[in-house]
Amino acid sequence: MTESIHEAVRASYAASALRVLDPGAPHTACCGDGCGCVAEGQETIFGPALYSEGDRSALPDAAVLASLGCGNPTAVADLRPGEVVLDLGSGGGIDVLLSAARVGPTGRAYGLDMTGEMLGLARRNAADAGATNVEFLEGYIEAIPLPDAAVDVVISNCVINLAADKPAVFREIARVLRPGGRVGVSDVVADDRLTVEQRAERGSLVGCIAGALSFGEYRAELRAAGLGDIDVVPTHAVADGMFGAIIRARKPRIPA
Repeated sequence: MTESIHEAVRASYAASALRVLDPGAPHTACCGDGCGCVAEGQETIFGPALYSEGDRSALPDAAVLASLGCGNPTAVADLRPGEVVLDLGSGGGIDVLLSAARVGPTGRAYGLDMTGEMLGLARRNAADAGATNVEFLEGYIEAIPLPDAAVDVVISNCVINLAADKPAVFREIARVLRPGGRVGVSDVVADDRLTVEQRAERGSLVGCIAGALSFGEYRAELRAAGLGDIDVVPTHAVADGMFGAIIRARKPRIPA
């Protein structure tokens, strides 16, 4: 099951990267099924329009076009100069590049992705942006290829809902965070009343819907991983009973 989920996600996001890399292909940037990036009333629910014009204008076009997320985690992570940031499921690199600018030359921004095509696109975007304090890693977010206590902040944009083993993801986040380190994630979260089957009725896994945790499940998984100061706040609806949300948490400091 885990491998089949990985392959389904990998195939979908490889295709997204190739669309951006091919200038002749239509540019679609969206997490939702069929790239339904706007809801009724034209409210933006996925994609680059969730970033400010200032953020978008500072980046290579290909990084913006490859944005598939449901929020802007760099806007809520309160990044500071000199910090080390890890973006889970970094895709074309938009959040890594924004993070790198915020942490400055004394900081560092890592991006982790399992899709080779996305990593190639991200590295090209970093070169085009002249970003020297970034590094893109290949691997799974369930097994982060970094040592313990290696980063100050973990961010992610509409990716944890795609994970095959979400408890493993939260354990890995807690492992790589330094004591006092922070989580600032955008993700799709389900109303607590919805069953797993009802979530699947509202959209597919690769559409960032079927694999979403509920609000209660998200808080419980973060607590089980040893994280505290948990806050899960909906920002906008993406389907009936499904929401884009901002998730914050913190790794406790070692007692003095």
